[in-house]
Amino acid sequence: MMKYLILKHYQGGPTPAVDYPPMDQWTPEEIDAHMQFMRDFGARLEETGEFVDVQGLSPAGAFIRYGGQGRLPITDGPFAETKDVIAGWYIIDVDSWDRAVELAGELSAAPGPGGEPLYEWLEVRPFMGAEAPKTAE
Repeated sequence: MMKYLILKHYQGGPTPAVDYPPMDQWTPEEIDAHMQFMRDFGARLEETGEFVDVQGLSPAGAFIRYGGQGRLPITDGPFAETKDVIAGWYIIDVDSWDRAVELAGELSAAPGPGGEPLYEWLEVRPFMGAEAPKTAE
């Protein structure tokens, strides 16, 4: 078994297949349907033994780096803020890269506004030592 990280992004990646508004503009029912899909997806992974972890992230946070001997850490900086990019993740433990891609494809179809599939781009990253993507550059 090999571990992979499936990252859900607020923005970034290739042009979306569907132009949908940010989640803060969805109805409560649309958010509930999306979250239920995510819970059901996780439950299926638990049943197959492929589930490791899932987390959604709060938009709060900051970049931190070492400030020097005897100095306070430095916060923020001239970097893209991941809090504006990464919405959450799944960690899966599967037999192959192909299975990781298959699961990410299913997750990409989570419902959005109007109950329509989002077809969102998801990032799949192998943990160190896992099988790397066949198309890695």
